[in-house]
Amino acid sequence: MLIGSTHINEGILLAPMEDVTDLPFRLICKRMGADIVYTEFVNSEGLVRSRKKTQQKLDLCDEERPVAIQIYGNEIGSMVGAARIAEDAKPDFIDINAGCWVKDIAGRGAGAGLLRDLPRMEAIAREVLQSVSLPVTLKTRLGWDADSIHIVDVAKMLQDAGICALTIHCRTRSQGHKGEPDWNWIQEVKKNVSIPIIANGGIDTPQRVEHVLREVGADAVMIGQGAIDNPWIFKQAKHYCATHELLPEPTVHERISLALEHLHLSVSYKGERYGAIEMRKHYGGYLKGLYNGAKLRLYLMQFTEIAPIEEALRNFAGHYEDSLPDSYHHESNTHAE
Repeated sequence: MLIGSTHINEGILLAPMEDVTDLPFRLICKRMGADIVYTEFVNSEGLVRSRKKTQQKLDLCDEERPVAIQIYGNEIGSMVGAARIAEDAKPDFIDINAGCWVKDIAGRGAGAGLLRDLPRMEAIAREVLQSVSLPVTLKTRLGWDADSIHIVDVAKMLQDAGICALTIHCRTRSQGHKGEPDWNWIQEVKKNVSIPIIANGGIDTPQRVEHVLREVGADAVMIGQGAIDNPWIFKQAKHYCATHELLPEPTVHERISLALEHLHLSVSYKGERYGAIEMRKHYGGYLKGLYNGAKLRLYLMQFTEIAPIEEALRNFAGHYEDSLPDSYHHESNTHAE
């Protein structure tokens, strides 16, 4: 797969997710093997109006490259202005969000709302492409609902507009994140276009990654929720694709070690109080399936200082085996399903 000067074979990508894919989390996923990472989706109106919170989403660092900035909106002028501002942040490419399903965005004609106004989607793509020198990609869904799936025609339209790659979340907007994704559409799209096609939606295990890459034939896969629940999935999936063998699940000590690394990154980039607060949304993934993990997560939520969080996490790891009841099978503790 080639996007501009970025060449990746059977890439495993981190999806853009609001309030999740900030710089600390992107770095964790990059260190775990993600080939390309994406920012949270950035409001074009917020960028052109110089809103500080929106501008902060453009903070990038060299370690995470290749990295893409994703922008969203339904006004052509604002999207062009946002793309130019995003280009100044020097990402490797810019991605247009035409797939977000939430009501506040799609209902206003942005994100997946563009699936109900394909001429506007095409116009935004063309104008953004003409306004920047960076490669431009786009992420969308199969359609607005089951009665309006036109993804093959959409892909042709976007390729003609000059989009360098297309990510398809293989559900409709009406499905949200529910129901099984229909990856068969990836094959249909690839029969009709030559640009790279990236599959997204429900790809949350190494086996699914391998299936979508090898059997479905996607040029790359993009992982969202699966990375929140299991940041190791990039490493695990690459190992499985190479060997058809599953890596052992991370041990308790490995989980706590990575959680501490993430905590330190969060505090380093956001300051102690805000960094500690932002970390709260990630404890569930690191502690998932562990005995008393939910209890520890609730305990950690009260702190805005790093010292008691570090102490609690280290104590948990150090005394984990001793805390298990006799009836608790050891294997279930190190295999968070």
